Amino acid sequence: MTNQKQSVNKSDLVASVATFAGLTKADAGKAVDGVLDTITKSLKKGNDVRLVGFGSFVVTERKATQGRNPRTGATIQIPASKQPKFRPGQALKDAVA
Repeated sequence: MTNQKQSVNKSDLVASVATFAGLTKADAGKAVDGVLDTITKSLKKGNDVRLVGFGSFVVTERKATQGRNPRTGATIQIPASKQPKFRPGQALKDAVA
């Protein structure tokens, strides 16, 4: 018996939300798009998004560093950047454990 992981894509998520909330798939799709858009816009403004019991979406800043091109071995400058991160809440950690 193999234990294969299956990914949930956006269509699966929309279908699940539609079933859970008793919505049409079109309405559930709008709701999912609205949530993702709101999270994206908040992070873009530099705000954190905290969902109690689930987790937090935050933006972290990476400093500029030097790296090496693996093909040539030449030193390259890696610019500073902002990275979105997700930090799971305790309830989510407990549910997965």
